[in-house]
Amino acid sequence: MRHARRRIVRRVTRLAAVGGLLLGSAMVTRAVASEPPAAQDATVRSAVDTGSDLVAQLGTSRTAGSWLDADGRPVVAVTDEKAADQVRRAGGRPKMVSHSMNELKSATSTLGSAPRVPGTAWAMDYRSNQVVVRGDSTVSSDDWSELTQVAGGIGTFVRMERTEGTFTTRLNGALPLLSTAGRCSAGFNVTDGQRDFILTAGHCGPNGSVWFTDSRGREQVGRTVRTSFPGGDFSLVQYASGDAGNGADVVAIGDGQGVRITGAGEPSVGQRVFRSGSTSGLRDGTVTALNATVNYPEGTVTGLIETNVCAEPGDSGGPMFSEGVALGLTSGGSGDCASGGTTFFQPVTKAMAEVGVQLITAAPQGAGAGQQSAAPSPQPSASGTQSAIAPGAASPGSSAPVGGGVEGSQLLARLADPRNVGPGLLIIAGSLVALVATRFIRAEQDRKAYQRYYSATWG
Repeated sequence: MRHARRRIVRRVTRLAAVGGLLLGSAMVTRAVASEPPAAQDATVRSAVDTGSDLVAQLGTSRTAGSWLDADGRPVVAVTDEKAADQVRRAGGRPKMVSHSMNELKSATSTLGSAPRVPGTAWAMDYRSNQVVVRGDSTVSSDDWSELTQVAGGIGTFVRMERTEGTFTTRLNGALPLLSTAGRCSAGFNVTDGQRDFILTAGHCGPNGSVWFTDSRGREQVGRTVRTSFPGGDFSLVQYASGDAGNGADVVAIGDGQGVRITGAGEPSVGQRVFRSGSTSGLRDGTVTALNATVNYPEGTVTGLIETNVCAEPGDSGGPMFSEGVALGLTSGGSGDCASGGTTFFQPVTKAMAEVGVQLITAAPQGAGAGQQSAAPSPQPSASGTQSAIAPGAASPGSSAPVGGGVEGSQLLARLADPRNVGPGLLIIAGSLVALVATRFIRAEQDRKAYQRYYSATWG
């Protein structure tokens, strides 16, 4: 009976160990798959640049935008076969369309000259070679009918759509900034070479708005010194101390984690992007259109990035980025993160060019921790929110504790984080130990049983 129990225990232990090996392997595979290597990031960035370069070379009369397909290859809409051949030679995929970028821009210009209807928005859909006009639930049937007549006069490539919810500006963001003007969020740290600023949404507050990090108004961050809204949607908050301090190259994404921003660039339709906000946290989606126009109740904003990333009231001004590259500032949209929706972003490169600032960059690799410098122009560089605390805590495009080094409890927390490979490796190691132990115990038991048998047989 005792031997039977031992056999059962050994079998159960072996089964548990094998199950642990399978589970650990699955966890490691999932964790590795969730963080694409830097080489893949570089490939995506190269594809975006290829599409943009081809559009610039061929011109707006022979192209109608570019985007990334499901395989990550650049697709360029072209109007003639010679342009298509040039796209193929450059490694892209051409798509023949009927309407050039000039025609699409002419359509949006006509829509913009029509009487303004709050609650409407339009953007160029490169994939369908159309201009899509959307109206939210606040647009009356009469206003929608008048706008439909305007669109009909432009041509059949203007598509009319009604959408649920309302197009509104969003407040709050990655880390909160509070004032009597409302609640917003820090976007990216920038500098004019003498003073440091926070670049955030323009609708957050007028010039002179004083911002704090706490609701009691005890910890002053700075004051709004430059704003653009409507028209654009960006503003500069000058630090009260004049200095952004350490950690200016990291944006917060929640749970004590941060992402180091390594550059500023232009997005591409189809590109995967991320947005951080204090209400809905870190969210991702894709760019669906560029140069979008939105008629908010407060006024019209043009040149926006349209995405299917969700956002909610309390997310405004927060940073949008991809692969460590700063792309935009949360402006507004419709829907929420329960049902989905549309969110628009102010392009960060345009905002920096308008106000004459550059991203605050991290020191080159090999330089001392905490060193920072200003990029000479809005080219790839490093930036972050006002809240970024530790300049050496995050790596490009990846999350890491916003605190200092990974020691003690932080190391244990990372090992326990199911998004990392640590838990899977620990389970695999434990399972291997269990298998070895059961094998050793069985061998030892067999040896003792043989000794007893030998003694009983031969005395």
